[in-house]
Amino acid sequence: MIRIHLIVKGKVQGVGYRNNAKRRADQLGLRGWIKNLSNGSVEIIAQGSEKKIEEFVAWCQKGPIISTVEEVQIEKQEPDTDFWDFKVIK
Repeated sequence: MIRIHLIVKGKVQGVGYRNNAKRRADQLGLRGWIKNLSNGSVEIIAQGSEKKIEEFVAWCQKGPIISTVEEVQIEKQEPDTDFWDFKVIK
């Protein structure tokens, strides 16, 4: 199991990015959270199998059709047992 911390930059707020990312994370069986940042970016913590995380990162780099992802910063972290599901934090 691995854990990643992502900062997604671009046109990623007001375009359904968080809800679509949650849907994708749920499909992949990932745990963690996603939230908007005050600077217009989106922050994500996700953990799961390496293969599923790779699939999720690939999705995050594209996002939903109406988003425009300009950059995804990726940091690997130690897994944490605090997550039970994947949440959208308001």
